[in-house]
Amino acid sequence: MIKLALYQPDIPQNVGAAMRLCACLGVSLEIIEPCGFVWDERKIRQAGMDYIDKVTITRHGSWAQFLETNPGRRIVLMTTKADQPYTGFAFQDGDILLAGRESAGVPDDIHDSAHARIGIPMQGGLRSLNVVNAAAMILGEALRQTNALDKL
Repeated sequence: MIKLALYQPDIPQNVGAAMRLCACLGVSLEIIEPCGFVWDERKIRQAGMDYIDKVTITRHGSWAQFLETNPGRRIVLMTTKADQPYTGFAFQDGDILLAGRESAGVPDDIHDSAHARIGIPMQGGLRSLNVVNAAAMILGEALRQTNALDKL
């Protein structure tokens, strides 16, 4: 199954929105720490509303730990510095869609180590969408391509 991973997220409300997205689509959520905020269970539960108990969340203490936990999986980086648009990418069951920090994306070494880099075509002069909005668009396409939506 496809997974969504957030690399060192800065904004707890985005983590909450990602929890809701993953819960509704039956996708696991991977959080690669450290986060740019204090992980307070009460506040995270509040941000995730009643969806937090309906999603599998795995927290990783580092990028290295994330990689160790997900051997052999293809990492598809969602980035504004993309090689290709997500609409022309062939997703596979087992892919991990990786979103970078809201403030800075991912470091160059992680960018370079991704198996693929995909982006969303946008109007010229505009920087980016909200990270969860972008993840929802791309995740929806990945699930469509892998027929995962048919199993919901």
